[in-house]
Amino acid sequence: MTQFTKDPDAIARLTPEEFRVTQQSGTERPGTGKYLDNKAPGIYVDIVSGEPLFASSDKYESGCGWPSFTKPIEPAHVSELSDDTLGMARVEVRSAHGDSHLGHVFPDGPRDRGGLRYCINSASLRFVPKDEMEAEGYGEYLNQVEDVA
Repeated sequence: MTQFTKDPDAIARLTPEEFRVTQQSGTERPGTGKYLDNKAPGIYVDIVSGEPLFASSDKYESGCGWPSFTKPIEPAHVSELSDDTLGMARVEVRSAHGDSHLGHVFPDGPRDRGGLRYCINSASLRFVPKDEMEAEGYGEYLNQVEDVA
């Protein structure tokens, strides 16, 4: 079983925006994330630890300005914490092993898919295309990724 940790070398390679989002709990501006409009099949992993977080088959267009997912690909890799910053009661989403700030989860997602909206910053993610998943050690998640017609 792969061990995922907060990798200092990965942190050193982060862009200033990726560092601000993942390490300082920042938020990228809405509509600017590189994965907002990505429709390719694959998975999204923590940019710091590599732990698998979300599958393309659970991604949907929510209109919020950030990539949105209905559920984590591996719930054990996602921590949900109370967040009352900015005068709002929210639930922050962090990677469990990398401790990267990912975004927030809201109860306004598609009802037929569980009702949750994981609103995630592109800056906290790395996309692994379906064709590269096996080679990168994510083959066990191939059954959770659908081909896009």
